[in-house]
Amino acid sequence: MIDKEQLSGETFLKLANYRMPFGKYVNKLLVEIPEEYFLWFSKKGFPAGELGLYMSMMLEIKTNGLEYLFDPINKNIKEKPTSTKRIIKIEG
Repeated sequence: MIDKEQLSGETFLKLANYRMPFGKYVNKLLVEIPEEYFLWFSKKGFPAGELGLYMSMMLEIKTNGLEYLFDPINKNIKEKPTSTKRIIKIEG
């Protein structure tokens, strides 16, 4: 289960904008990657560090059908950068 402290506003925004740095889904937002990919990693072992933490969080979010929480953030993304970090612009 995701701890409230793990998913602060800043962490949530970072998770919403985090791109997969390697493999089949390179440069895809974690939220765009199918749940099955995260399930496979959960059996094999998530990568160490921030990526593994975010992948395990995304698995829990997807398992509980909460991807819609990212919709308001992703609607405001204006351009698709080529790096693994995503820049967002929030209007208003």
